[in-house]
Amino acid sequence: MDGEDRVVATAHHILKTLGPTTDLTNDMLSILSTFDHHRRFSSSISSPLDATESIILRCEDTISRDLHWEDSPSSASHYLSAVDHLLDLTLSSSPPSADPETLDRADTLLQTAMSRLEDELRRILLRNAVPLDADLLYSRIPSAAAGDDDNVEIGDCDGVSELLRSDVVDCIREIVDRMVRAGYEKECSQAYVSVRRDALDECLSTVGVERLSIEDVQKIEWKDLDEKMKKWCQSIKIAVRFLFPGERHLTNQIFRSSSPIAEICFAETAKCSVMKLLNFAEAVSIGRPASEKLFRILDMYESLTGAITELETLFSDIELGEFIFGEARAILAALGEAVKCTFAEFESAVRREPLQRAVQGGDIHPLTRYVMNYINLLVDYSNTLNSLLDDCQDDNLDGITTIGRRLVLIISYLESNLNEKSKLYEDGGLQYVFLMNNILYIVKKIKDSELRSLFGDQWVRKHRGQVRQYSTSYLRASWTGLLSCLKDDGLSSSGSSRSASKMMIKERFKKFNLGFEEIYRNQTGWKVSDPQLREELRLSVSEKVIPAYRSFVGRFGIQLESGRNAGKYVKYSPEDIENLLLDLFEGSPGSLNHPRRKLSV
Repeated sequence: MDGEDRVVATAHHILKTLGPTTDLTNDMLSILSTFDHHRRFSSSISSPLDATESIILRCEDTISRDLHWEDSPSSASHYLSAVDHLLDLTLSSSPPSADPETLDRADTLLQTAMSRLEDELRRILLRNAVPLDADLLYSRIPSAAAGDDDNVEIGDCDGVSELLRSDVVDCIREIVDRMVRAGYEKECSQAYVSVRRDALDECLSTVGVERLSIEDVQKIEWKDLDEKMKKWCQSIKIAVRFLFPGERHLTNQIFRSSSPIAEICFAETAKCSVMKLLNFAEAVSIGRPASEKLFRILDMYESLTGAITELETLFSDIELGEFIFGEARAILAALGEAVKCTFAEFESAVRREPLQRAVQGGDIHPLTRYVMNYINLLVDYSNTLNSLLDDCQDDNLDGITTIGRRLVLIISYLESNLNEKSKLYEDGGLQYVFLMNNILYIVKKIKDSELRSLFGDQWVRKHRGQVRQYSTSYLRASWTGLLSCLKDDGLSSSGSSRSASKMMIKERFKKFNLGFEEIYRNQTGWKVSDPQLREELRLSVSEKVIPAYRSFVGRFGIQLESGRNAGKYVKYSPEDIENLLLDLFEGSPGSLNHPRRKLSV
């Protein structure tokens, strides 16, 4: 085939591509109709170039610019075919004879075409981004409490994180292929990255990640910061499991003709979003240690630990990946240090918590409730804390994990603090009720939770014994003085109750009544929260007081029955006392204005 035949064949190929009914096709027919088969081939090559030029330039007018290629596939096809002709002409290893002016003209047209393709690439990417369904993505992230957090795989992103309308991917790829072929891969990559980077950043904003400086984070009130830290933990999982894999999949589809370009574009697109996530974590890690932050920092540490594994999968074959891994690992280490500092702050807070006022009625102290609820939550992070915390050496704690040892130490700080707080009560009996309440609360919280496996049964038995010792001490402090009123000492010299002085007997009954009534008024206002302990204490008091009182009344009360105002001294029967003891430890002071009338009910 000679040169003229090749020109004609090329022109007909363009005509076939354009179709028979367009204005552009008519332009080409007009050119071909004037084509002189006897002209020299070197000059005739400008004719198909004229047709190509007509297509390229016509598409530069305003009307054509407003036409969306993805909505008009034929227009896009015509333009791309014209670009193909220019590429064949300018990039052919053995181009047909053509004068330099014609080749320069073709190069100029190619530059114009590349500019148009770059604009179209940006516009199609912008116009066809898929709005992110944050609720759907959140629903795909299991809660930490569910225990199956590690079961979500990257592959689960299919169909969930579609970031671009699938029907325009082919159109974008056609543009990209030609720009890369023409040597415009830099312009192509920059256009792609600039749009997708902003789109990915917007996706992160949609799932709750804000762009905050370290100074911004330091100024946020704890309530708001807590919510942002919680959202961050969810967002980084969404990012590494859905958004980033979806973005990489999209990039690989579009740049499938050049893996190196695909890798660069994905890395540059995702880098800013990765750093946006890491910067927030870094700001949190250098914040002031405060006990209330520990759980959220642990959540962030564990979330980032999982994210690093998935980031390595996504970026392992990308040069920029090592930089991202290095940043992520450094911030993970910083979060780990924040955990250690915050845990130490909690230990110190338990040890130095000020005495302040005594709790009404010797009830469970708020510090005790706070500490036990706090360490109960820490059990869920045992593995992480075991890897981060320094061990404390104690020969009495053999066989206990690092976190177990540290928690035992915290409870010892709490016990010491409670001992000091018990001294705020003037009544010795109330001191022991306070200690019983609090130590039993600690024991039950440990025994009835996963903490038991950390503390061990021996620790539980030891502290149950401590509660019993406090009970014995309470009985001694509260009732020994009263029970001394019921002894025979001084009432009889011959051992016969009848020889006792009535005056002394009256005095003993009077002293008992006053002492009992004072104890009743006080100890009905004392609070024992645990029902079992409350009943055990009442029973212990009854076993001490009722037999002694019944014996005393039986031996000496009869001597007062025949006298005047006998009821003034023997005010209570043993049954009355037994019933009154049932009112103890309810936390509401009782009244004894009319005891018999009241107790006969």
